[in-house]
Amino acid sequence: MRLSIRHTTRYVFAEPVAHGVQRLRLTPKETQGQKILDWAMTYQGAREELAYDDQNFNHTNLVSVEPGAKEVIIECKGMVETKDLAGVIGRHSGHMPLWAFLGRTPLTKPGPRVRQLLGTVERSSEGIVETLHRLSAVIRGAVEYETGFTTVETTAEEAIAHGCGVCQDHAHVFITAARMLDVPARYVSGYLMMDDRIHQEATHAWAEAWVEGLGWVGFDISNQISPDTRYVRVATGRDYRDAAPITGISFGAQTEDLHVDLAVEQQTVEQ
Repeated sequence: MRLSIRHTTRYVFAEPVAHGVQRLRLTPKETQGQKILDWAMTYQGAREELAYDDQNFNHTNLVSVEPGAKEVIIECKGMVETKDLAGVIGRHSGHMPLWAFLGRTPLTKPGPRVRQLLGTVERSSEGIVETLHRLSAVIRGAVEYETGFTTVETTAEEAIAHGCGVCQDHAHVFITAARMLDVPARYVSGYLMMDDRIHQEATHAWAEAWVEGLGWVGFDISNQISPDTRYVRVATGRDYRDAAPITGISFGAQTEDLHVDLAVEQQTVEQ
């Protein structure tokens, strides 16, 4: 499938920015089952200083905010070709060893709520993949999908306590529990083509677990499926902070307004 993506992020500051730096992870990965046909990024109120691949092989752009800017616009657009591999990404890449994806982070630190939830997951005699699917279903039942109750700082424990959250929270709970099963797990940020609309309010997130004999396997807990041709992988990491689309700091101003415009649609291949 060919997916056309247009992603615009607009920051409006209350006062002119004296200095600012932003780290962008907005370029899709060249990986198994996914090929970039075209991708371009443009900036208003900022300029690119450096581009590199980080420790997770996320293509990263470092941009500086122009002094005195009251608005920054980051626009990405392009086309990605995807194949359905039943969520199997395969071999490990990047400079991070697999054991690094077994460790806890502030967002994925296990606590009594995660332990209790994991205790309700029936282990499958068919292997770890089926057990992880059962884990995904239990998480989706315990944490309803609902916006407005969690933030990017919400931990896995807190999401379970709320009883609701978004895709980021589902991924963090899954990652935390999978690591408790001694299964390396990581966070994935990316794009998802929705069946009922083109325009969306945010990017999507899911999780991947390392399975011997298969490699990395994806689990979209929010939608209860393994990623297919509608999914575009952009960045991976131990948790959201490693894979966040945009992170940064600014001096001399506070963000007054943030607006995201995202459109993902299938592109018809001309014969």
